[in-house]
Amino acid sequence: MIIDTHCHVYDGEMENAEEIIRQALDNDIHLILNGTDFKSNIEVLKMAEKYDNVHAALGYFYTLVDDITEEDISLLDRQLENENVIAVGEIGLDYYHTKDNRDSQIELFESMLNLAEKHHLPVIVHSRKAMQDTFDVLKGHDVVGSLHCYQGSAEMARQFTDLGFYIGIGGPVTNENNKKTRKVINEIDVSHMLVETDSPYLPPQQKKGEINTPLNIGYVIGKIAEELDMNEDEVIEITTKNARTLFKI
Repeated sequence: MIIDTHCHVYDGEMENAEEIIRQALDNDIHLILNGTDFKSNIEVLKMAEKYDNVHAALGYFYTLVDDITEEDISLLDRQLENENVIAVGEIGLDYYHTKDNRDSQIELFESMLNLAEKHHLPVIVHSRKAMQDTFDVLKGHDVVGSLHCYQGSAEMARQFTDLGFYIGIGGPVTNENNKKTRKVINEIDVSHMLVETDSPYLPPQQKKGEINTPLNIGYVIGKIAEELDMNEDEVIEITTKNARTLFKI
């Protein structure tokens, strides 16, 4: 079994989502589908209820900071009780386009972490140009989880793993100029890593320009194995064990 710990394979993101899920099942690839808003959370739950290889993560993304109401939070609270939900995500902070709404982003992030604590669920965290704030917020909560498509330094990665977090490694690690991520995987132990695709986004270098799918997870695994001078089967075994431990799959 391989576990793609972060992807968006549902109708709102991909035209042939169910076909891709079935292909993944045929290849013994399990998927953690991440919702980001009201509609996608419902779609994720639908897929998780239909397919044995699909697990649901539900959350509200930073892009919703101006729209979220207490009623919306209550809805998500109820949805998290579904037996197919294994995490709160995708949630987090993103200052790439603007930092003007920093306080509102942090407030929404905090509310998502509070729900994770309430339901005793791990979190799947997005952090872009906001690594220090992400760390500072997370260390104030009794949660564990993953840093999806990790973009920070190796030094910061070690701080996250000390909190009990795993580092998500995806397609960008295969890019020739991405020395930063390769440094991360060389300086933290593989016991702290998860593999992911972020499908339909962030295809590996070998599939550049194409729509990404979980079937490309092998390129990520191969690059980790190459960098660490490990057998690919060993990388699969360890990262799958990590995901099963974190998400209780």
